[in-house]
Order: sequence, then structure tokens, then C-alpha cells
Amino acid sequence: MTRRFEPRLGAHRGQRGIVLFVALIVLIAMTLAGLAMMRQMGVGLSIAGNVAFKENATSVADRGAEFAREWITANQAVLNNDNFGAGYHSSWSASVDPKTFDWAAGSIALAAEAGNVASVYIERLCATPNISATAAAQVCSDKPVGTGPSRGGGSYPSVIPPTPPQPYFRVTTRVDGPRNTRSYTQVLMQ
Repeated sequence: MTRRFEPRLGAHRGQRGIVLFVALIVLIAMTLAGLAMMRQMGVGLSIAGNVAFKENATSVADRGAEFAREWITANQAVLNNDNFGAGYHSSWSASVDPKTFDWAAGSIALAAEAGNVASVYIERLCATPNISATAAAQVCSDKPVGTGPSRGGGSYPSVIPPTPPQPYFRVTTRVDGPRNTRSYTQVLMQ
């Protein structure tokens, strides 16, 4: 004899789609959590990309310092006079803030490298422009001050060297790169 199983009427009436409603709420919560994770991961990648661009721009700034070193070495005879076309200034400026400097008029742009363009500004650290660093009226970064062993900015023995000391040069490099990346470096050299 086969028994027939007949559902009870009361069991059907208790199920009104509550499981479907809970499943939809859980699905919406999981979707929102997934979207939040994707957004957070995108922000992290964006920050890492920006840091990489900034580091690349800063490494290109070494080209500016190397250009300045070569230019100063090759142009020893004309270091007493301004040469704005080469980005050279024979005296220091009142402000050393590279953000306020007029880069279009007082610097030289180097060839682009990996999407980065370096602009170089060279300053001889002397007070008066267009006169010799050894002139009596000139005050430079390493000119002896007074008669003692102190040499403002330089470190020399207690006896003044037989040849006049060379002034220091400040080389400021600005690099403009992709994604509006901008990096500044300053180097002192003699």
C-alpha cells in the first residue's frame, strides 16, 4: 500500500516570500561592500601612480644639476656677467622660493625625457651682479669676512689660500611631468 503524502494547508500559508526578501537584502549588502572595496583599491593604485610620477620627476632633476655643472665648468671666463638665455644669474635673488620665480624669463629648459621637462636656474651666490667675484665691493658666499679664520660659508685653514676662493652656485631645477607632476630640487656647488 502506498501512502500518499499530502501537504498540510497551514504550511503553505506561512511562506510569504520572506526568504527571497532576506536574500535580496544580503545581495545588496554584498554588492555595496564589493563596490567600496573596488573604489578603495582604485584610490590606492592612483596614489601609488602619483608617487611613481613624482619620484620619476625628481630623478630627472639630476639632469639639471649635471647641466649646470658642465655649463659652469665650460664658461669660467663669463661667470661675472648675467646670461639669462643660459639660465645664469651672476648674483643671488632676493627670494629663493622656486614657486615664485619667473621660470619663463630666467631659466633654460632642457630636452624632454620620459615626458618630463627640466628647467634650470643657476645663481652665483654673490650680492652684486655683473662684477667680478674678487672685486673689493663684491660680497660672495665664500669671500673672507674680516681677518680671522672664519670664511663666511666656506671652511678654510687659518691661512688665506694663495688663489682667491671660488664662489658657490645655487642650481634650482624644476621638472614638469605627466599628470601635472612638478618637482623642485636645489643643489649648491662650487
